[in-house]
Amino acid sequence: MQTLSTAKAHGGTQGAYRHASTATGTDMTFSVFVPEHDAGETLPVLWYLSGLTCTHANVTDKGEYRAACAEHRIVFVAPDTSPRGDGVADDPAWDMGQGAGFYVDATQAPWSPHFRMRSYIEDELPALIAAGFPVDMAAQGITGHSMGGHGALTIALRNPDRFRSVSAFAPIVAPSQVPWGEKAFGGYLGDDRAAWREHDAVALIENGARLPDVLVDQGEADGFLAEQLRPDLLRAACDAAGIPLTLRMQPGYDHSYNFISTFMADHIGWAAARLRT
Repeated sequence: MQTLSTAKAHGGTQGAYRHASTATGTDMTFSVFVPEHDAGETLPVLWYLSGLTCTHANVTDKGEYRAACAEHRIVFVAPDTSPRGDGVADDPAWDMGQGAGFYVDATQAPWSPHFRMRSYIEDELPALIAAGFPVDMAAQGITGHSMGGHGALTIALRNPDRFRSVSAFAPIVAPSQVPWGEKAFGGYLGDDRAAWREHDAVALIENGARLPDVLVDQGEADGFLAEQLRPDLLRAACDAAGIPLTLRMQPGYDHSYNFISTFMADHIGWAAARLRT
């Protein structure tokens, strides 16, 4: 693991790091904020998965999470959204290819050699973080935005014993039923829609996956709300399954980091209440 940069913030350390990933076969970059702590002490960890077109840097620069993480003493980890670099498949559209990994392990050419973001986020990066940072891996939470909200929900639903806190900002809750997901899943996973269900939060809930509770914030002025995000489908699935869902529709807010940064401290507080019990 190579340290790209570190800086003191709110008494802790904000760093950016790079390593050679065996999952993706590429270099991968991520950021970690570690609050001030005693020698030998370990802290809860909150994973943040970013949305389409983003790298680790978007939330690092604009997410406004450090003050709340310092207050609640939570490590904040922000991975990249896809493999990148020469020899990595891409697409001219912004919603496919580099920057748009959808947190799946691709099975179709030309994506399958490198686009293995499920394995990277679920297995490889947690092992690296556990070995290199003062984290308590028994106290993990996960959140994310848009495509990353999709990733946070599906990863948590597939690994319910790993995450004690789950939340999302404007997530794509049913990618199998909306244009973004149909395009990405068709490209990465092929035409068998049954194979898509383990990457779809609503489908996972319908198939029996459960979480103790979930927090979702959604801007009412989000231009993607009606066609791509569909929080109504998540509400219906959670109601049918008896999963407590706190769905907060936020008047006037859009899909940007102006929205995310406004409610970031709430999500960190939500995580802290569950990670420190």
